[in-house]
Amino acid sequence: MSLAFAALAVLVAVLIGALGYHAAAALIRDDEKADFTTALQSVGNQVTRQTLYPGDFNGPTGLSEQLLRPIRVTAQALDANGAVLPGSSHVVLPGAPDDGDLARATAPARTVIGVRHVGDATYRVGVVSLGGGRGAVQVVQETGDVEDLLYALRGQMAAVVAAVALLAGAAGWLLARRITGRLVRLTDVAELVADSGRLDVPVPAAGSDEVGRLGRAFDRMLGRLATAKENQRRLVQDAGHELRTPLTSLRTNLSVLPSLDRLPPAERTALLDDLAEEAKELTLLVDELVALAAEQKADEDPVDVVLADVVREAAAQARRRTGREIAVDADATVVTARPDALARAVGNLLDNAAKFDPAGAAPIDVVVSGPRVEVRDRGPGIDPADLERVFDRFYRATAARSLPGSGLGLAIVHEVATSHGGTAFAVNRDGGGAVIGFTLGG
Repeated sequence: MSLAFAALAVLVAVLIGALGYHAAAALIRDDEKADFTTALQSVGNQVTRQTLYPGDFNGPTGLSEQLLRPIRVTAQALDANGAVLPGSSHVVLPGAPDDGDLARATAPARTVIGVRHVGDATYRVGVVSLGGGRGAVQVVQETGDVEDLLYALRGQMAAVVAAVALLAGAAGWLLARRITGRLVRLTDVAELVADSGRLDVPVPAAGSDEVGRLGRAFDRMLGRLATAKENQRRLVQDAGHELRTPLTSLRTNLSVLPSLDRLPPAERTALLDDLAEEAKELTLLVDELVALAAEQKADEDPVDVVLADVVREAAAQARRRTGREIAVDADATVVTARPDALARAVGNLLDNAAKFDPAGAAPIDVVVSGPRVEVRDRGPGIDPADLERVFDRFYRATAARSLPGSGLGLAIVHEVATSHGGTAFAVNRDGGGAVIGFTLGG
């Protein structure tokens, strides 16, 4: 970035300097050439209006001082042979064939312009004939002063470009250090996370620019990863705790199997029934764990679905599974959701209602109103102390401990609702029973 700043600044400075130099040089050279042209015109006008001799231009009171001094050029007189008159020479210029021709010319104000060199000096020279073969006048302008001035100007511009490059490089270095300093710190954090696996590392997220946005996004990503890791840890711990009970019971019953033939028929039947029931409970628990893990992964793509269609299909499956009457009252709300996840949540709600309302005196009611789904039963209801915890994983109320189940069904409902931007709810129903359901977010 420092090099880029310096290069860009040098490019701009060179372009501006070059354009400025060429403009200034053109103005100065044009001004000098205009002075020279004006001097030639003054001399030509003078020799045309009156008869003049070479001597008229010599001396401190000569015409050269009167005509040319204000214009910053000099003049020297030539005799009829083209030689410089004594006392009028300011600089010894090499002769030219045109000098003699103009000095001998009969017509006045004939002019020839050229450039002559003396050593390292360059002169612009204009020779004007006096007419009648009387001689000529050389108008001389040294161009070295102008070129020296332009040379000095070029040097100053080069110094300015160098200073601009240094300042731009320093400014780029400071800016790059300020920007990349945060990037370096963010990179260090990322490498620390990658090497150690820690997710509780503070992330530099100051500023409102892209680096600040990147830091905040990285911080949010670490937060979500930490939450997912914590959820995974809790799920493993809870699953291990819940699996321990049926596995212990299975091991106990299996240890009795070698003596099965010696048991009375009634105890033998009870033992086999216990084994079958425990295997069923263990299978149900594993299935629920797999379903919960699949819901947390949530790799199903959301699509637009009619919520009533999903609910009616889940109700039909629940009817076949439980034999209960289920009444569905639904509108035509369309939601963007994952259909399989919604069906799993509604099925768990219906299974829960059928489990706690085994008598089946009244149908299970399902009401869909907008993005809200309610399942209403006429069971014993929910103890107020349990209302806040019914959606916790593996939580089973005291009244439900004797009933089959893993304590994961409503936890899956909660996972489905939150993954869709909604919430799960549970309240007691007027007249007995419970209302359990969920809402979907926009």
